Amino acid sequence: MTAPMNAVPAKANATAPEPEPVPEAVLARAAELYLDLHRHPELSGAEERTAARFGAALTAAGLRVESGIGGHGVVGVLENGPGPVVMIRAELDALPVREETGLPYASTATAPGPDGAPVPVMHACGHDMHLACLAGAATRLAGEPERWRGTLLVVGQPAEETLGGAAAMLADGLYRRFPVPGEVLAQHVVPLPAGMVAHANGPLLAGSTTLEIVLHGRGGHAATPQLAADPVIAAAAVVLRLQTVVSRETGPGEPLVLTVGSVRAGTPGAGNVIADTATLQVTVRAFSDAALDRAVAAVERIVRAEAAAAPEPAPPAPEVRVLSRSGPTVPDAELTADLRRAHEAAFGARRVTRWQPSMATEDVALYGEAGVRLHGVPGIRTGYWMLGAAGPRQWAAAGEGTGPADAARRLAALPPNHSPRFAPHPRLTLEAGIAAMTVAVRARMPSVKVGSHVPQPPEGPW
Repeated sequence: MTAPMNAVPAKANATAPEPEPVPEAVLARAAELYLDLHRHPELSGAEERTAARFGAALTAAGLRVESGIGGHGVVGVLENGPGPVVMIRAELDALPVREETGLPYASTATAPGPDGAPVPVMHACGHDMHLACLAGAATRLAGEPERWRGTLLVVGQPAEETLGGAAAMLADGLYRRFPVPGEVLAQHVVPLPAGMVAHANGPLLAGSTTLEIVLHGRGGHAATPQLAADPVIAAAAVVLRLQTVVSRETGPGEPLVLTVGSVRAGTPGAGNVIADTATLQVTVRAFSDAALDRAVAAVERIVRAEAAAAPEPAPPAPEVRVLSRSGPTVPDAELTADLRRAHEAAFGARRVTRWQPSMATEDVALYGEAGVRLHGVPGIRTGYWMLGAAGPRQWAAAGEGTGPADAARRLAALPPNHSPRFAPHPRLTLEAGIAAMTVAVRARMPSVKVGSHVPQPPEGPW
């Protein structure tokens, strides 16, 4: 999901503190869950087994669990007296990627692709690790009720990779059927050294809009192109002209990425046939909704203008359909500062670094400010950080040197998220991930002394 060069490890400090060790029993259960989920990944919208395993882990930890929310979504509730409601969230789905890690627990799973043919499936983005860390943190919090007060909401979300799962869970009544959170916390593994966490100042991830564009033509024989209207020509012109949306319609200081990720036309093996249609998928990414809106409008304008250049009689007008949309992930500034301080106190400053904005995207923002707009729920803040996942051997094999330039080269050499060779270090990543989430929850849900004021959760129907 994220690029590997967005943070540089801090210099080591031998006197820095270490977080409380994760109990071996908690770690063992989380590791078992991680290895099982990694061996059995499922694509977006098909996460039935993954949801069942995650739900079972939450039930074993003592949470009240409901499933089937917005598809295969899972919600666990742990009530521990009066206090704030905090939601922690991870993703259930994997990617259509063939694993090439060579690990003994590597995935060999396949699933039906869009055309029905089997495609390989892998947890190449680390969602299996996110789920295991969340289950471990929930287990640890359930076992230490004297150290926090309030209600913990644990969410396993489907279909994050297709950017539809958060909206589906909200539409299915997440904020009507369960306690309404005041804060939503999440973390994501990245190829930083395992044991590190990274927080952003401002935007963390970009917003994204993916469009499907269908250009219509008139099919015919390759020998008589003058009798046809070739949509491939229009598609080629669109692809080239779309590059100007960034280079000529966007200011140099405003980050914007436009990618034509897919072009399809014709039938394989039919090189002597002019197709009737050409289909493109285009993704636009930016750090503001306004920039996304301007870029999408430019894409539609260019598509319609190029289609209008087709020879007479004019083919049908092009179709432009939004496949997915997500807003930028901008963690709450005050909450981020509090979480960073909590992580520094637990891990030491040497293991907490800064994350620069990444053009990767995800749909967690819908639970916060977008959730406010869609569902009228006030005051939901988002806290989000990155979690290092590269083991010592992997880090050592990526190069030498300790300076910023050396670290940047080493980060670039590590397999990134979505790579078939992406392989988090199981124990070190689980230890840090469980600790980071547990520390964050405790920082937001402190234990309450007798007679002190208890902040109340937002009012809700549940």
